[in-house]
Amino acid sequence: MENFKIEVDADGIALVTFDVPGRSMNTITSKVMEEIPLLVERIKTDAAIKGAVITSGKATGFCAGADLGDLGGAQSAAPVSEEAALKAGFDRSWRLQGSLRALETCGKPVAAAINGLALGGGLEITLACHYRVVGDNPKIQLGLPETKVGLFPGAGGTQRLPRLIGVQAALMQISEGKSWRPQDAKGAGVVHEVVPAGQEVEAAKAWVKTGKAVQPWDEKSFKLPGGGPYHPAGIQVFIMGNALLRKQSYGNYPALTNMLKAVYEGVQVPMDAALRIETRYFVKTLMTPQAKAMIRSLFLSKQELDKGAVRPAGVPKSEAKKVTVLGAGMMGAGIAYVQAMAGIETVLIDTTQEAADKGKEYAKGLIAKRVSRGQMTQEKADATLALITPTTDYAHVKGSDLVIEAVFENRDIKAEVTKKAEAQLAEDAVFGSNTSTLPISGLAEASVRPENFIGIHFFSPVDKMMLVEIIMGEKTGEVALAKAIDYVTKIKKTPIVVNDSRGFYTSRCFSTYLTEGMAMLKEGYAPAMIDNVGRMTGMPRGPLEMHDDVALDLSYKIGQQTAKDLGDKYVPNPGEDIVARMVSELGRYGRKNKKGFYDYPESGPKSLWAGLSDLAPVTVSESTPELVEELKTRLLYRQAVEAARCWEEGVIDDPREADVGAILGWGFAPWSGGPVTLIDQVGAAKFVETCDRLASQYGERFKVPQLLRDMAANGESFYGRFSAKAKAA
Repeated sequence: MENFKIEVDADGIALVTFDVPGRSMNTITSKVMEEIPLLVERIKTDAAIKGAVITSGKATGFCAGADLGDLGGAQSAAPVSEEAALKAGFDRSWRLQGSLRALETCGKPVAAAINGLALGGGLEITLACHYRVVGDNPKIQLGLPETKVGLFPGAGGTQRLPRLIGVQAALMQISEGKSWRPQDAKGAGVVHEVVPAGQEVEAAKAWVKTGKAVQPWDEKSFKLPGGGPYHPAGIQVFIMGNALLRKQSYGNYPALTNMLKAVYEGVQVPMDAALRIETRYFVKTLMTPQAKAMIRSLFLSKQELDKGAVRPAGVPKSEAKKVTVLGAGMMGAGIAYVQAMAGIETVLIDTTQEAADKGKEYAKGLIAKRVSRGQMTQEKADATLALITPTTDYAHVKGSDLVIEAVFENRDIKAEVTKKAEAQLAEDAVFGSNTSTLPISGLAEASVRPENFIGIHFFSPVDKMMLVEIIMGEKTGEVALAKAIDYVTKIKKTPIVVNDSRGFYTSRCFSTYLTEGMAMLKEGYAPAMIDNVGRMTGMPRGPLEMHDDVALDLSYKIGQQTAKDLGDKYVPNPGEDIVARMVSELGRYGRKNKKGFYDYPESGPKSLWAGLSDLAPVTVSESTPELVEELKTRLLYRQAVEAARCWEEGVIDDPREADVGAILGWGFAPWSGGPVTLIDQVGAAKFVETCDRLASQYGERFKVPQLLRDMAANGESFYGRFSAKAKAA
């Protein structure tokens, strides 16, 4: 076997080392799935083997789960009937299910020595073992994160986990896709023992010598923890679980619905039947458009971008060892933190020492949290914090490989700090602006070397948001781009590259979600209806509440600057006058000053501002299913149309970057796979037809670019016409 090595010791205990060759991390590939039955058969039939311990040969972890690249490849194979595809999917999944079931019923004690992260199918393999030992390392994660890519556990997770920890706890863990740390996993009942790192195999072998070779659910006395669907407590779990999943997902994620069905039906029958039920629902989920879209965008495409897929070829690899951040506000402080966490020497500059020190204190607070959670030692924390030097002195810029400017969105201020920093920089150093709206080519006019001037747009909060939008100015060179991508991948963020434009790609498209919400408000729709429908689309928040989060005064200032820059060409957005009055006359700036579309009391939940009805009288307060669908379509299609316009204008030209950037950058409905995938799945012709209707009813903002009309006429899709493979051809 290529992926498993078996060594039998003097006690007859087989040490099975899982080690996929040529991979930095173990995953369940097609070849691994072929070999697991052989492995199980050897354990079961070899008389010399009295029991087994399964561990990993990788320092990176036990197993990261199924190889979704294999799944993606299987989905993109030659077209077959739905019935044939379902059968093939079931057969493939059932082979793994059958192998793991054979493992736990082999009659010999089997323990898992978990010496690194075990996620998805990796954890499911360990759940099929009779005993689980994990190393006491706070970096280890144990979990079933499949719902994050539109799936649910398909190798026994929905059946074994409820039987271990109860239905309620299992449903919460699976639906949220969260992970346990080792001690938490033991407390939850997922693992049996936590031992010092490096002693996992020894402890597992000690158990095997006296362990019982039967799972709890295979014993006659077994009772489901907390009760099943017909137990007084269990029935409440399913009633509430169904309601909560609906509230969380609004029916956008088939995986959650099918997962609940698999658990509900599976816990009522013996394990063999339960596993068949899970497999049926898993394959059904795998075939949905949502799963296909999410696997492609949130796993395959993201993984490619994380590895620098759009990095210019032929430019030598670089490593940023010292980086200066200009501006120690929330954004600059967040950037300083992620740099220090990546081991980068960081200079944090502000106009006063007090402001610079405050920025470092922000990083100190985040690091302290990691220490308190056991994720970092105090020694490592002190060393990380020491990498940040807060100062007002630009002389400290000297020796920096890169400068990130994160000062206020004002051209004059940005020009001033650009000149000060560049005076200290080496010729080959790169200057990056964190602006979210101001065109990079205009800001580069303050630079003496525009070929090394580039946009590096972070999202707030920096420590949590995984996207960085890199913006090419008119004169930005490929070396600067390559260095920017190298920097972004070093701080473990996902880079997308776009060309210069007002608002670039992310801010420009995201703003349409807010402005369409304002248009609905202007038309007389009830504010609560607008935000409820916004959440129903799959967006993280409604457009009005998200507008409050962004800050109404910022929106107002951007609108004023845009109107000034465009002059007679400027077309006001519907509802723009409402925001102007709220900011300039009433001092309502949004969440930042606790007054926006909502009021934010010191204690208790937010509530809609009562005075909003005076500025935007409500004429539509009752909804119907048809109206809800219309409003959902407007909110989603308005964003997708803007993405298509960005494409036609050359702002973005890679479907992977368009989709991943939308989901990670502004939270575009993840179930859709992104705005480009949404258009592709609807079909260009149907999308254009709907937008033409919307344009005639609501305005030119829904007018599609000629590119989309041409694609509709030719039966083309974005991924078919513009993917990397299509370009290469």
